[in-house]
Amino acid sequence: MKRTRFIAAISTLLSAPSLAFSSLRKALPPGKGFKVNVSEGRKHGHLKLKGVNVNIIDVKISGSDTDGGLAVFEQTSLSPGRGTPLHVHPAQDEVFYVLEGMYYFQVGDEKYTLKTGDSIFLPRQVPHAWTQVAERGKMIVMLQPAGKLEDFFVSLAGMDRDPSKEELARLFADNQMQVVGPPLKID
Repeated sequence: MKRTRFIAAISTLLSAPSLAFSSLRKALPPGKGFKVNVSEGRKHGHLKLKGVNVNIIDVKISGSDTDGGLAVFEQTSLSPGRGTPLHVHPAQDEVFYVLEGMYYFQVGDEKYTLKTGDSIFLPRQVPHAWTQVAERGKMIVMLQPAGKLEDFFVSLAGMDRDPSKEELARLFADNQMQVVGPPLKID
């Protein structure tokens, strides 16, 4: 009996990635592929953020390219010692891949230092934050499903000044995120 349950559990685990990719594949619209050149954004040009940090975001794959199934951003980090407040994405999983530099992350109660070549998975509904450690850095950020993070970046970049704490919390909420704590301090 135990062996049967074990085999059933393994079968379920092995099929989970293919189920996830098959649901993503169904979400992708038919059409042509596209290339986005180095140091370019597919949409919006370079988005220079205000408030949380002054980093540059390039949209590589927009949620509008995937019918909301996936979004991919390249972030050039220009704000040492700064990062996001502790926050939650209720419906999006997030993956960061460090291309350059060093970052400090919190996921739930765990803390991690990431350097060039490292990646981290941030599951939906789990509070998380990150802070830039190195003088300069660069990361690829992926969200699945896409959610409204792209809209959040566009809103921040379009402001003529840094938002107040209240305005920033409202922007988070308007874009399917909830601030649940202060920015992460480097230990």
